[in-house]
Amino acid sequence: MSLLQVKDKTFAVSIPEAKLQEEVRRVAAEINRDLAGEEPLFLPVLNGAFMFAADLLREVTLPCEVSFIKLASYQGTQTTGTIREVIGLAKDITGRHVVIVEDIIDSGLTMAHMIETLEKHNPASIRVCALLVKPDALKVKVPIDYCCMEIPNDFIVGYGLDYDGFGRNTRDIYTLVEN
Repeated sequence: MSLLQVKDKTFAVSIPEAKLQEEVRRVAAEINRDLAGEEPLFLPVLNGAFMFAADLLREVTLPCEVSFIKLASYQGTQTTGTIREVIGLAKDITGRHVVIVEDIIDSGLTMAHMIETLEKHNPASIRVCALLVKPDALKVKVPIDYCCMEIPNDFIVGYGLDYDGFGRNTRDIYTLVEN
């Protein structure tokens, strides 16, 4: 078992890089199929989705644009339940097909807030693409068009996901081990 120490917590590998890449390729193929003939705008949510977005977009063969948005709702290992918009939308999305690229959807509150905000700008469509979804943690129902994997309601780090800002720079995803 490969372990990772991040600050005061120990994590064990739960999703290896090869599995992540396999699922990213599958989801990119679905997007290529569903949006064929369109020029979508991808909106990766910073900071956590940067690695997933980079890998996903290398597999997307459509002509597309990318712009970043940053929303935050975590502090340490717990969601705060409060969404703070840090960096706003920088592109006009009126009439555009928008794909939100998110690292993880757990409570669904951040995604619901983002969809509500984007709908005010009259896009042609909004699709949600998540690397990971925690079905047992969902507090609100949100449409998830593309999902690489569903996972248990455990705290994880790696592949862009962090614990207090650390642990993002791994190729695998790690799950918190009880200390």
